[in-house]
Amino acid sequence: MNDAAAPALPQGRFEGRETFRTLVRDALACAAREGWREIILADANFEDWPLGERAVAESLNAWAKGGRRMVLLARDYGVVVREHARFVQWRTTWSHIVTATACPSADPLDIPSAIWSPGWVLERREPERSIGYSGSESERRVALREQLQEWLRQSTPAFPATTLGL
Repeated sequence: MNDAAAPALPQGRFEGRETFRTLVRDALACAAREGWREIILADANFEDWPLGERAVAESLNAWAKGGRRMVLLARDYGVVVREHARFVQWRTTWSHIVTATACPSADPLDIPSAIWSPGWVLERREPERSIGYSGSESERRVALREQLQEWLRQSTPAFPATTLGL
């Protein structure tokens, strides 16, 4: 399913908020193109992420098919609800393939800011300056997966797809 015209995802160090946002857009577009089966998105609050953009919503819609799974991890989802309306709608539509959890008592700087997939990862090591790395090296993927799994073990369900009221 590789599109020859589509560039490969970058490998190596990155710096800057706009570079990070571009990497997120490109990763989700690649996930749709290549049919990634599983994705983990993690951040304290997803404030710097371009989740509310039309292009991101289109990539997520193209990605979301049978057999796919997304896990979300955050400290809290208040920013997502307030600032990323398209993503909130997408999450509602695809709630059967999205699991959202939170660690509300965690220090915001401790929660990884990352995208994990079986073949490529992105991690902001310094979220406040958007400095990090991306790559497909197996050591990076395994180490990030283990770190995320530990956070997911400590987390509880959050960001419901629907809210029930009286």
